[in-house]
Amino acid sequence: MIRRFPVFLFFAAILLTNLSPEAQGQCKAFARRICKGDLERYMHDGNYHAAILTEGEEAELYKTFYADQEYRIAICGDDGLPDIEFRVMDIQRNILYDNSENEFGGTWDFRLESSQQLMIWVRAPSVNPGREPASGCVAILFGLSTR
Repeated sequence: MIRRFPVFLFFAAILLTNLSPEAQGQCKAFARRICKGDLERYMHDGNYHAAILTEGEEAELYKTFYADQEYRIAICGDDGLPDIEFRVMDIQRNILYDNSENEFGGTWDFRLESSQQLMIWVRAPSVNPGREPASGCVAILFGLSTR
């Protein structure tokens, strides 16, 4: 069964559970140490969006992007998780990008013609339903082109 959480509910649920501040800090450290390199020549926006996901869970994050700027979205997950799926959708849920159509790549570079709020949907898929699901950090980072 797939559980679906808007990102603010997801992070609130994490804060209200027994997840220690150490685990939350470890996810942010994971994002900083491992995922930030995926931004390459893009300037990081300074925010580390990271949380622990278990196989089968998904989360959503909403972010405003501005016209005529070149962006990179970078998604990465712990090695113990299967390839992280992600989609970028407009506010009407029209899919602008789906990494499952691009060999589950962890980045997407884009430019918008008009400023708009987009939703980034991520999921840690279940690959072996007969075993205990894996859990691990998943991070979403945003970069802006410096050109």
